[in-house]
Amino acid sequence: MTKLLRLLDIEQLELNLFRGDGGGGDTVIRIFGGQVIAQALAAACRTVEGRTCHSLHAYFIRPGDPSIPVIYEVDRARDGGSFTTRRVIAVQHGKQILNLAASFQVEEEGYHHQHDIPDVPGPEGLPSRSEFRGALAEASGNARLAEMVKNFPIEIREVDPVNPLAPVASGDVNHAWIRVSRPIEAEPWMQQCIMAYASDMNLLSSGSRPHAVSWLSGDIMSASLDHAMWFHGPVKADEWHLYTMDSPFAGGARSFNRGRIYDRQGRLVASVAQEGLMRPIKKKG
Repeated sequence: MTKLLRLLDIEQLELNLFRGDGGGGDTVIRIFGGQVIAQALAAACRTVEGRTCHSLHAYFIRPGDPSIPVIYEVDRARDGGSFTTRRVIAVQHGKQILNLAASFQVEEEGYHHQHDIPDVPGPEGLPSRSEFRGALAEASGNARLAEMVKNFPIEIREVDPVNPLAPVASGDVNHAWIRVSRPIEAEPWMQQCIMAYASDMNLLSSGSRPHAVSWLSGDIMSASLDHAMWFHGPVKADEWHLYTMDSPFAGGARSFNRGRIYDRQGRLVASVAQEGLMRPIKKKG
């Protein structure tokens, strides 16, 4: 968990220029998308005072290189009476790897309604994703899967996990309890950055569940194409949150995936949407 906080505590180089560590994700092949989103949001937050992020929209442009830092350039697009807008460009090797827009708002009162939290088993008694995948990695000898479960800062407990090495067709609805692996004290904006980091986990797999395919089983090429997130209320990343996900559509080698994040009291604190590449791999022979 200390490592995640260090990853998100990006270095300020100039007034609107920041640098973040590219390593530290769950794969050495490319930077975890949630990490780039969270660092870009952290850069935007560092240029705003007295307002809270209520939405972000990001496009993944190129895979990130985990062997070098990422440079984040913040454009202070607008400081209005109620809303503040920031645009952030993430750069490596002189090229954009992600661009993000984030909007911030002063605290206001208004009408309220929400959809209820789904009735699913609580996190107690459910195996963690690290335990579940660790057992699969040990039984199969799959080094790639084993590497992904080492010291991961987000604890995930899936209600109905799928074996990524031998998936079977199942519904697109995907519930998971998430929290950081140990208690933390952090500013509200950092709590949002951590939740943004976690929101990129498991979401893309919702689209592949009905088709009994997985990028780890070699059936598809997958990658996040974009990511949008709306914060509806305060989050406390070290407390359990239910991340309920689904995929209303897949087609054209893409899948569309949605997520809702509830706290343990049943409050809807964030919503997520993402489109991802889901391209079938034609096997030789």
